[in-house]
Amino acid sequence: MNYPRFYCREPLSPGAHLELPEPVARHAVRVLRLPPGAEIVLFDGRGGEYAARLERIERDRVVAAVGAWEAKECESTLPITLVQALQAGEKMDYTIQKAVELGVVAIVPVESRRSVTRLSGDRAGKRVAHWQGVAASACEQCGRNQVPNVAPVERLENWLARPAGDTLRLMLAPGADFALSSLPPPGAVQLLVGAEGGLDGQELRAAELAGFRPVSLGPRILRTETAGLAALAAMQTLWGDFAKA
Repeated sequence: MNYPRFYCREPLSPGAHLELPEPVARHAVRVLRLPPGAEIVLFDGRGGEYAARLERIERDRVVAAVGAWEAKECESTLPITLVQALQAGEKMDYTIQKAVELGVVAIVPVESRRSVTRLSGDRAGKRVAHWQGVAASACEQCGRNQVPNVAPVERLENWLARPAGDTLRLMLAPGADFALSSLPPPGAVQLLVGAEGGLDGQELRAAELAGFRPVSLGPRILRTETAGLAALAAMQTLWGDFAKA
């Protein structure tokens, strides 16, 4: 039976009587209307999950009895890091949510020359915290017990200066000569996706110098919120989970 799943930041342990965080308690009681005694699943992002039961529901708090830990995982066999140029409006929320469902292990939001959205200081920190919550909620929905990290926002050129190691670096570029299907199965991937206007010429050259290979997803020009997710699904089909389903 599929019980409601909730993410708790604090480390969990069998036998604990845990006061649920306010957002979790509100969702469980006010949105899902779970009664005392309801069976739920809790996870803390450190791997595995815990059977639990709503023990007490009071006006200002909800207490859960934490049961046994189960070493259950559904992580992708292909570690993919999504390097996404900042998107306008709610597109970043959508992209992060679906990327987590598609199995990425990390998300790196970067500011590119054509990014409409600009973030810095406290505003950037608040957005990253929000996106981390989006990632956790996506894990609750899709069954993942390890929450992908959302990195702090930084300039694309600064991030490109970091070494890649043995990771295959790919960037989406309309008109590129290479297709994903022409590449051998990698051990890990970093996927770079531009903002609404794509990456500009200088960024494309800098990315290539940093080891990114331009790849095409076919003859059509895809929106930024479509392109990255389509590429993730294609990689999972060629080299990851979908190929083994």
